[in-house]
Amino acid sequence: MKPYLIALTAIITREALRFVRQRGRFVAALVRPLVWLIVFAAGFRAALGLSITPPYETYITYDTYIVPGLCGMIVLFNGMQSSLSLVYDREMGSMRLLLTSPLPRWWLLLCRLIASTTISALQVYTFLGLAAIYGVAFPALGYIAVFPALLVAGLMLGALGLALSSTISQLENFAGVMNFVIFPMFFLSSALYPLWKMAESSDLLHDICAVNPFTHAVELIRFALYGQMNLPALGWTCLAGAVLMALALWGYDPARGLLRRKG
Repeated sequence: MKPYLIALTAIITREALRFVRQRGRFVAALVRPLVWLIVFAAGFRAALGLSITPPYETYITYDTYIVPGLCGMIVLFNGMQSSLSLVYDREMGSMRLLLTSPLPRWWLLLCRLIASTTISALQVYTFLGLAAIYGVAFPALGYIAVFPALLVAGLMLGALGLALSSTISQLENFAGVMNFVIFPMFFLSSALYPLWKMAESSDLLHDICAVNPFTHAVELIRFALYGQMNLPALGWTCLAGAVLMALALWGYDPARGLLRRKG
């Protein structure tokens, strides 16, 4: 058990040091959702009315609705950013060195996921603090309850990034893949609009949003911020995470995945 804990600690420490050195990454992770909150939400505050739907017990403003979705945005973008660093590490050789250790491959990849998810949670809590200063606050219990929701959502989205990184051999190709995945996942979800609003526009659009794993991750975070558990969202997020992690392990298997093709 001790070697497993040593590997976990070492990987988390390495990712934390890398994150601290990349201050621009932390600032960018906060600027993006803040722009959406202050500019985008302000423009829709008067135009878009939101009815009383769980977990809300009264009518809410649009900026109150959008904050959980922006928390999901932070986790999504950080998961993809972490995967980008994986592609870089593989090109530089450090990832190959890590994967040749005697520890199981699944544990090493899981440690990487835990490290990136921990950093995502830190970014989300910083954003929630800034949102509270802006005027969008949540029940005190919600700030505690949202932590496990962030972990589940972060592991699922990080597993997505791992699965994608296992299919890409060159760093230059990853940016296009990220944009192809990130933006459809974000916009075709309940991060910006509730599903019933989507249904008013198109039943097909509603169905796409309903099966999007990111939608369930956002709803898990949304309910947790109000101290509530959304069991269907938890189940679908865990299921998606398990499938994506299995794909990532397959991709990083030297007998079948990218590592063998790279020689």
